[in-house]
Amino acid sequence: MPKADWEDRKHGIRLYKGDCLRVLPDLKSASIDFIFADPPYGHNNNNNDLIHRWESALGQTPYGKDSPLGRPILNDGPEANQLIRSVFPQWARLLRCCCCCCCCCGGGGGPDPQFARWSLWIDEVMHFKQMVVWDKGPIGMGWHYRRSYETVLVAQKGKGKTAWFDHSHKIENIIRPGYKGIKKIIPKEGDHPTPKPWELAAHFIRLHTRRGQRVLDSFMGGGSTAIACLETGRKFSGIELDPVFFAASVERIEAWLSAHKTRRKAIA
Repeated sequence: MPKADWEDRKHGIRLYKGDCLRVLPDLKSASIDFIFADPPYGHNNNNNDLIHRWESALGQTPYGKDSPLGRPILNDGPEANQLIRSVFPQWARLLRCCCCCCCCCGGGGGPDPQFARWSLWIDEVMHFKQMVVWDKGPIGMGWHYRRSYETVLVAQKGKGKTAWFDHSHKIENIIRPGYKGIKKIIPKEGDHPTPKPWELAAHFIRLHTRRGQRVLDSFMGGGSTAIACLETGRKFSGIELDPVFFAASVERIEAWLSAHKTRRKAIA
């Protein structure tokens, strides 16, 4: 087990700063109960793209209105495909039998059918289960068919009974606007350019895990999955390559712990 760069043993939190392809092989096999992750999509988001130019026009970039820099995400170019294809086998190794992973993915926009390719790749090492559509509500970027949804690819390790803890029989494969507080986030200056609401991760965490089980996010970003675990009483392991966002995640977690220190009990 590699030494964590930051941890809170009371709440079972371990954070690793670095390349997930270096950290994941050192984690113990069959030690993870669930994976929720939002990998780079390979779209060069916020790197002189429409999003960046929109922010620049509004003066919302961290570098000033006239800066050409934007806020590019590490590994968000063509290398993203090879990265995720290398990560999927590690996820399969780390998950316990019949446990699931939920991988955020782009919508159906062209010219690259990324969601279809990633679905086939994850099915090579696990069992592809479902593509869940997250309808983000307000009209999004794009031109002809403007992007208003993303997808979450769900896969299971092994062929036994799925780790599933909802008994309502009402869970759809579409997450509709505002469902359980899941709302699109418009990033502010200095935020991660593609933040997910913690409620999105919490939705899947509640479906596939019990309290006290361990969740992994190998693309931690701004730490939303960590907050989802704290809110739902799960343990958390997170990996982040970018030192800026690693530090932001630590700060966010510490703020949550400070605000809730008198209310929460240890789960470790």
